[in-house]
Amino acid sequence: MKALSAGGADGSGRERFLADAAARGLDVELVERLAAHSLEEAAQILGITPADIVKSLVVKHKDGSFLFALIPGDRQISWPKLRSLVGVNKLSMPAADVALEATGYERGTITPLGSTTAWPVYADQTIAGRRISMGAGQHGYSAFVDADALTAALGAVVADISDPN
Repeated sequence: MKALSAGGADGSGRERFLADAAARGLDVELVERLAAHSLEEAAQILGITPADIVKSLVVKHKDGSFLFALIPGDRQISWPKLRSLVGVNKLSMPAADVALEATGYERGTITPLGSTTAWPVYADQTIAGRRISMGAGQHGYSAFVDADALTAALGAVVADISDPN
């Protein structure tokens, strides 16, 4: 795998994100924003609620492969629900360097769009029918997108995979 700058600091991550969205015919609005130190702070900067920010979480399968779990900011992964849906008895969150290697994105910028490997995507059903914000491949940027268009473009499995925080 080629060496990538951390989180696309040179803009490469953002460019991969935008190129993949365009290739899928997905309409995204990219916004530059101040650095945020928490999801709540990012929501405040963007003028939205934490529920409107969808975290793209990298999840490691016991066979060494990965998947993306799209979870609203006010919720957390339900490990029993996700394991049952995927049909496995073990899933885990990889270390930050492993997530970077698996996706080409640094934590805080991760998105399935433009990932260096197209891992399967599982989206929590609570994002359906909403306009959401998500990572855009580079720190200091967020993307707004229609969640239904996103999940369709990614071929995501949409199901109940989260619990309230």
